[in-house]
Amino acid sequence: MSGPQDVWPRTHREAVATLAAGVARARSYAGGLVLLRGATGTGRTTVLESAIQDASEHGTRVLRARCAPGDGGAPFAAVLQLTGPATGTEAAGTEREQAGLLWRALLRQAERTPLLIAVDDVHLADAPSHRWLVETARHVDRLRLPVLLAVTERSQYDVDPPAPGFAHGLSPALVRTHTLAPLTPADAGALVRERFPGAPGTWADDCARAGAGSPLLLRALLDDLGGPGPHDALPHTVAALYAGNYAAAVAWWLDSAGSGTAEVARVLAALDAERHGAGPAGPPGGPLVDLAVLLAELTGTDRARVSGWLTAMTGLGLLRAGPDGRHRYAHPLLRDAVLAGMPESRRRAAHRGAAELMLRRGASTEAMAGQLLNSGPVGAAWASSVLHDAASHAVREGRVAEAVPLLRRALDEPLPDHRRQRLLTELGSLEAADRGAAAAVPRLTEALGLPAAPRERVRAAVALGTALAARGRIGGAVEVLTAVDEQLAGDRPDLSGVLRSASALLAERDPAVRRDVYRRLSAAAERSPELLGPATRAVLVRYAATAGLTSAQEAMRRLRLLLAEPSDPLTEPFLLGTAAAVAQWADELDEAERLVERGLAGQRSDLLHPMHDALLNTRADIAAARGSHGWLPAEPPLRPDGGPGNIQAHVLLGLVGQNRTAEARRLAGAFSLHAATDSWELNRFLYARGVQRAADGDTAGALHDFLECGRRQLAREVRSPVVTPWRSAAAECWLALGAPGEAITLAEEELRLARVWDTPRTVGRALRALGTATGGRRGLELTERAVRLLRDAPEGTGAELAHALLAQGRALIAAGERAQARDRLREAAAVAERAGALRLRGLAEEALRAGGARRTAAVRTGSGSLTGSELRIARLAADGRTNTEIAELLHLARRTVETHLTSTYKKLGIRRRGELRRALTKDDAMPPGLPARHDRMPC
Repeated sequence: MSGPQDVWPRTHREAVATLAAGVARARSYAGGLVLLRGATGTGRTTVLESAIQDASEHGTRVLRARCAPGDGGAPFAAVLQLTGPATGTEAAGTEREQAGLLWRALLRQAERTPLLIAVDDVHLADAPSHRWLVETARHVDRLRLPVLLAVTERSQYDVDPPAPGFAHGLSPALVRTHTLAPLTPADAGALVRERFPGAPGTWADDCARAGAGSPLLLRALLDDLGGPGPHDALPHTVAALYAGNYAAAVAWWLDSAGSGTAEVARVLAALDAERHGAGPAGPPGGPLVDLAVLLAELTGTDRARVSGWLTAMTGLGLLRAGPDGRHRYAHPLLRDAVLAGMPESRRRAAHRGAAELMLRRGASTEAMAGQLLNSGPVGAAWASSVLHDAASHAVREGRVAEAVPLLRRALDEPLPDHRRQRLLTELGSLEAADRGAAAAVPRLTEALGLPAAPRERVRAAVALGTALAARGRIGGAVEVLTAVDEQLAGDRPDLSGVLRSASALLAERDPAVRRDVYRRLSAAAERSPELLGPATRAVLVRYAATAGLTSAQEAMRRLRLLLAEPSDPLTEPFLLGTAAAVAQWADELDEAERLVERGLAGQRSDLLHPMHDALLNTRADIAAARGSHGWLPAEPPLRPDGGPGNIQAHVLLGLVGQNRTAEARRLAGAFSLHAATDSWELNRFLYARGVQRAADGDTAGALHDFLECGRRQLAREVRSPVVTPWRSAAAECWLALGAPGEAITLAEEELRLARVWDTPRTVGRALRALGTATGGRRGLELTERAVRLLRDAPEGTGAELAHALLAQGRALIAAGERAQARDRLREAAAVAERAGALRLRGLAEEALRAGGARRTAAVRTGSGSLTGSELRIARLAADGRTNTEIAELLHLARRTVETHLTSTYKKLGIRRRGELRRALTKDDAMPPGLPARHDRMPC
């Protein structure tokens, strides 16, 4: 150990003091034996060298010997280092005679001056020297010679049983023993700071852990780190250290411990590898396999000795007990250094042996899989089963990153075709979620090419089609699905329904492919309707809804009948997802939400499925329809092609509605739509950007976006305003640009199509747009009809009602009916406030001022601002009912209850449920309820 003694650990300073006291007694003819014991690397030699230097400086003669493993071949090799060649020893025949000559030589030196006989590593001394030194200790004490015998001895619990120690045959009264303790964290930290004064505390602690309580290892590590200051982070592999002092010190420690201990230490390092790299985080062996048993069986050593070694090494600091009670290396760098001397073949054998033992002992699947990850192919069926089961468990818990290497490893085992096909499908599905995983499509292609049962082939085809579509290869995706459908040759209409539904869903991203798919589906429906399953018929209902060929009431009637029919589990996600989308368009928001949750709950996370993203998009559509802006993500996820998607469109519309102008402008300008892949999501974003541009005063730019959205929608045969009401939005732009004729034409067409669908939201919006474009008495009548219709609409149409009231108020001002106009505009501001539409509220207040109002709208706040549904739910929550209880009592979806409560908290200016009762009762004038038209149960 280098450095001044004032930074030495306390145990080292005490050892130096013990030796110094022994030297002083020797000068007074009361010498004896000091035995300095300690584990490898604890600093025995350093302490002895310090005592030698101190004794020499104070006039004591020093005789020294350093024992080494090779000394055993020559008798008295260690003693001869002390005495020098002793005259006559070569001629003396027996060990006793030679020992006598050496003893007399020592006495002659002791007659001249006090002696310090320093013997380092006495446990390595040759047997004659060892016996001679023990006898010398007895004589020094008995004869009261001016001699201190200072001996260092390695004392460490090893796997191999130790030989008797130096003091084994001596009376305890003859020996002063000092055992060097491992470094404490404080001692290690002081040594690090002495070398690196500016080291951060966390870095110093990391070094101390890698030093593992050993001055030898810590000093070697600090030598390797070198430089004027600490590194940013301590490496986890010895390959990153130069010049290799640390690795050499660890190797020396293992050599000193013996072959048995070294083997156990290295096997432990191999088994512990999974916790410092990829793979399951469970303990080696799991709860049913004791680590000592595992190590003992893998190394062929005694279990009790291994158990004792684990305990001893934990006490020294080389191992640490984790939260699960398992022994692990104190630092990954130490583990890597121990493992460095283990050949790869031996590591793999250790992992395989561990996995086999765990299998026999009934260990956890995750623990066995962690070993199999590093074992290489086992060639047994159980290995692939274990890896597959562990991957499935990881996926269920959302640990997909852990599942992927498990499945890859499972494919290394010999597998029958049907099992390989299944594993390839699952692995390709998981890899496809990672944009950078180029292997997904080849894996899924291989899976589809292997012989398997029809259902498994369909799963592989759907996964491959979804992966291809995510990469913009829509035509290729549909071709794959169609080819498998043709291979089924009509024998499995249920599976054909899966393939056709998937084709329709994936084709939504390409207008030409979409038209072709629906033509084939329509032809099949006319030719053999009895062969079409519920999911395929639901897809055709959705097509009719978007094409303007059916009403919301008829579409929902047909879908509810289809939902009541028995359906195959493979087709159910398509049926539920399609029905949820149509229900959301029909303003049946609670029903749509229940369908979304059922669909997501039935999704297999280990299989790629196109309906997963569709269900998430419908969930976002429902939230937007309700005006719930709290769901808006700060960083909306991008589509695989990097272009804007449905979520970005909703976020942009929400930002505009909340009057967050600068944020909306940034998001609208974040994408180059010229390079974006054509899809319905791009059309939705075009519409949203048009709304943003219109709000920003760029009327011409907004009109361009609306018309381009319309052109793309018509190319896809999407005519109904139920998805994107581009016509009414474009009509407002034409009117602002002084072209009322174009505005009226678009608004009339939207009203015609809206009446086909016939929901208050779509018809009310179209009436409002046409009324604004028409103007005059006729326009006023149209806006009045829009207001009446939207007032009686289901929940979630507040923003549309505020729009209609604003349009009606403006029309009344134009007609000279200012008093009535002000009433409508104040109502518009209040409705917009409740809906969270801040921009609409501002427009209503601006119109009030333009209409001559002395003050702007008196927006209702507090409990008076709650809708009937919000007030009813708030009172039940204030009475202590849970969200689930409220949902069951009012026959609502639990998410609906949560949405209402979120809106209620905002209006009441509170943050938690416990504040509801106070907020609802603080206003003595609180009305008992809202008008009857608002007091209906949501549909």
